[in-house]
Amino acid sequence: MAKIRVLIVDDSVVIRRLLSVYLSSDPDIEIVGTAPDGKIGLAKISQVNPDIVILDVEMPVMDGLETLAALRKIYKTLPVIMFSTLTQRGATSTLDALALGASDYATKSTEEGTARQHACAELIPKIKALCHREPPETMPVVAASRVKSDDIRTYKAGPVSSGPIDIVTIGVSTGGPSALAALITGLSVNFPVPVVIVQHMPQMFTRMLAERLASLSGFSIKEGVAGELLRPGEMWVAPGGLHMEVEKTFNGIRLRTHEGPPENSCRPAVDVLFRSVAQVYGSRALAVVLTGMGHDGLRGCETIRESGGRVLAQDEATSVVWGMPGAVSRAGLAEKVLPLHELAQEMNRLVNVGPHRTEKPIARGLVSCAHSPAAL
Repeated sequence: MAKIRVLIVDDSVVIRRLLSVYLSSDPDIEIVGTAPDGKIGLAKISQVNPDIVILDVEMPVMDGLETLAALRKIYKTLPVIMFSTLTQRGATSTLDALALGASDYATKSTEEGTARQHACAELIPKIKALCHREPPETMPVVAASRVKSDDIRTYKAGPVSSGPIDIVTIGVSTGGPSALAALITGLSVNFPVPVVIVQHMPQMFTRMLAERLASLSGFSIKEGVAGELLRPGEMWVAPGGLHMEVEKTFNGIRLRTHEGPPENSCRPAVDVLFRSVAQVYGSRALAVVLTGMGHDGLRGCETIRESGGRVLAQDEATSVVWGMPGAVSRAGLAEKVLPLHELAQEMNRLVNVGPHRTEKPIARGLVSCAHSPAAL
């Protein structure tokens, strides 16, 4: 199999050198070019024909956002990973980039030891996932039932509860901000149950994501805070760096956050939240698994199904990476596997938002992104 061809665009000669060394140490990856700014980077794409571009956010001459906007006019589906600093400015620019069509992002470090760790643990898996080289072990089949991706949408996972839904819990990773924007803006303005979300993102990014989703949708969407009471129609995004759970207290169901060990190399982890939802809500829970690499959420969905709850998953065609929803689908845990634009309709139906109620219009000004119909 041919190697994955990578173009690195970054104004720092040190970063270009370090990334070239660390990424090319993987036998499946080849660095086919580097560029110190976006203008040169754009010119090199046609010269070196990369499979994926690593694009710095802050650069002279033509920064990452300008470069990405120009790139997407010509190369609609070329995967692009934004490389940004773990700062508020970096978080803002990263979310802007995801709205403009970036496939994913990775955080940057100029310290050699940390840079190596980030390249090996963060960048390389994302490069492989976006170029469809995700290792087989990250998409396990844990049930005897096997279905082709073409047929999976009509596959039924067995009997499910027909009772009321009192909470929706969502797990998402790669491609998540755009998917969440499309999903949430499709929900009814009268959405009658709380929604708790794990999006794999670091600290600061999750707070800004919640604020952006709230501004797009009109819902109350906040970063999760320990002790917060779950209320109908309100949404909470797990804070970066902390697990988030729900727990039953003497005066209602509230959020709990903690620094427990990472699961599936993630904190927050979808499995942690889903398990707690299954324990507290049982058959009254609905889990939704969206685009993302890996299989976080698989075990949590097993627990939800065992408790009588229901599971929906995003289909392969509309996922940026069909790792997480693919694992759930292949395991036979999903009641339905649907395109992103149909998931909100199904959620409205399952929580009994009738057609007589006013539906929320899709937010205007959302930008098409990779496999998603809408972005932040």
